Amino acid sequence: MITHRVRTHASREDLPREAQLAWKLAAAAVDPVPVEREVAEMIGNRVIDNAAVAAASLARRPVASARAQALEHPYSPGAAVFGAPAAVRSSPEWAAWANGVAVRELDFHDTFLAADYSHPGDNIPPVLAVAQHRGLDGRALVRGIAAGYEVQVDLVRGICLHEHRIDHIAHLGPSAAAGIGALMDLPVETVYQAIGQALHTTTATRQSRKGAISSWKAYAPAFAGKAAVEAVDRAMRGEGAPSPVYEGEDAVIARLLSGPDAVYEVPLPAPGEPKRAILDTYTKEHSAEYQSQALIDLARRMAPRVDLAKVREVVIHTSHHTHYVIGTGAADPQKTDPDASRETLDHSIMYIVAVALEDRAWHHEASYTPERAHRPSTVELWRKVRTVEDPEWTARYHDPDPAKRAFGGRVDIVMEDGEVVSDELAVADAHPAGARPFGREQYIAKFRTLADGVIAEAEQDRFLDLACRIDALDANGVRALNLAAPAGYLSEPTAKGLF
Repeated sequence: MITHRVRTHASREDLPREAQLAWKLAAAAVDPVPVEREVAEMIGNRVIDNAAVAAASLARRPVASARAQALEHPYSPGAAVFGAPAAVRSSPEWAAWANGVAVRELDFHDTFLAADYSHPGDNIPPVLAVAQHRGLDGRALVRGIAAGYEVQVDLVRGICLHEHRIDHIAHLGPSAAAGIGALMDLPVETVYQAIGQALHTTTATRQSRKGAISSWKAYAPAFAGKAAVEAVDRAMRGEGAPSPVYEGEDAVIARLLSGPDAVYEVPLPAPGEPKRAILDTYTKEHSAEYQSQALIDLARRMAPRVDLAKVREVVIHTSHHTHYVIGTGAADPQKTDPDASRETLDHSIMYIVAVALEDRAWHHEASYTPERAHRPSTVELWRKVRTVEDPEWTARYHDPDPAKRAFGGRVDIVMEDGEVVSDELAVADAHPAGARPFGREQYIAKFRTLADGVIAEAEQDRFLDLACRIDALDANGVRALNLAAPAGYLSEPTAKGLF
């Protein structure tokens, strides 16, 4: 890897394009390095993972609305839309939009956490949509997905958006554009311009994950994917982007991040070096914010050791990020409100730990129902849970050694008689360093569980056969990478829009 120092440059310095971060991202993305076998297999796993969580969300209103919009934009050859019949094709940017919402709705797919946080599986819908539209094969598809993961993960390693309350899709727009560029083997110049446009149009505040969280939490990454497809289209037609988009006097670093004097260090593969970043990412066993994964597992482990009716308080010692994003450090009253939206409860570690202690389990639907959130015993326990930032856990969260990096915490359950029951867990059971790491078998099991009752078994089998040999698919195989719901399963939203 090569570490690139990135800082603001005055306009009079006339920073050459080749010295700009956007150019370096583009060059790394399209570097024609073969995709390693291990990486291709993991890409297949994540395609399965995305399809699993998309299947489970097909009937939910935000997904139905996005799908309805996409289906109002038919196109040939076009791209497939999750749930729609195999013969139905939409314009690729709208397919990326609908599929991106389906993948993101349940907050149940993969994650990478470093200087910032991300869900790099959000790169797959736009890259796959363009591959289907352009009739590209599995080798091109895995090349594009590997590049999208690499660019997003490396940006997340080097540039923290969260401290400036910028939403993490500001790394996703550029990575999806880079992935599409690699997919299509476009010139560095074209990808450079597309990355600049995508960044400029997807830089937004993180209010989408604060306060009363709405369905836009799922829509925001889909918007970035759609914007990336459109950016590539414009760049291919010769249209340019703001430059330097990261380093300029009025650009992202100077005005939105740490200011004109800031220096960021972004690692990227050296020329000829394989893109392996996807191997540093991890998926979820539970449908909730990633920082809650280990704490759900820990709550399930601790529950048999305590009488929940006699709990005085539950104190979670954890990282700065967990405390301030999903804990009491966020100071969001919505996080302790039984009438809060599902998206808000998903970002309340207080609620999540209370339910996991009571149920000793977690379910993507049952754990979030209004009835579940209003259960009197749950509300009582929920409001006894608080988080505390612990410098040790913050340091472990940011440890440069992946083998030592931790996203969990220590939980102290204080009983009415003063007894304290304590336990800790560094990483979730499903994490690569956890007790039960996910492999191909676990990805397929997750897919079968979430697709059950939604997608016919024969359709599940057909999809899995393709995904498990993704890099060997021809163009027709790539176009068939979709899940069709049985006739009559999907209902159209009652509310109508412009289209």
